[in-house]
Amino acid sequence: MKISTKGRYSLEALLYIALQPEGNYISTRSIAENTGISVGYLEQLFIPLRKAGIVKGSRGPLGGYITAKTPARIKVGDVLRTVEGPLIPVDCAAADRLCIREKTCNTRHTWKELYHEIADCVDSISLKDLAESYKNLDTPDYVI
Repeated sequence: MKISTKGRYSLEALLYIALQPEGNYISTRSIAENTGISVGYLEQLFIPLRKAGIVKGSRGPLGGYITAKTPARIKVGDVLRTVEGPLIPVDCAAADRLCIREKTCNTRHTWKELYHEIADCVDSISLKDLAESYKNLDTPDYVI
């Protein structure tokens, strides 16, 4: 499975917002200047994120975007599913999909297990976790 720029840039933009003082609306221009993602692309990314209740937007001179929930309640999996769609590596791994080869397929179990591992992983990481990891990057860890 490959995550597209939609998924990567959405997480990067949300991480930038999460690193700012809580409650401050962050303009797309500020996000663009600090992440290298174009303003136009950010606006396109924020459409589904706003509809999914992950971000809230405000217009005007002090407008921009904030997270609609606390960063601890926003999971990486929620963001990726919002902008990428289902995280299923192959169609037959979905629980609601029937496969005519289900009884004789030697690999379906592997695809289902891979899907569950991916889902468990991305659903266990919050935006708060990403922000804390990012902050720790600035702290040199010297080992002698």
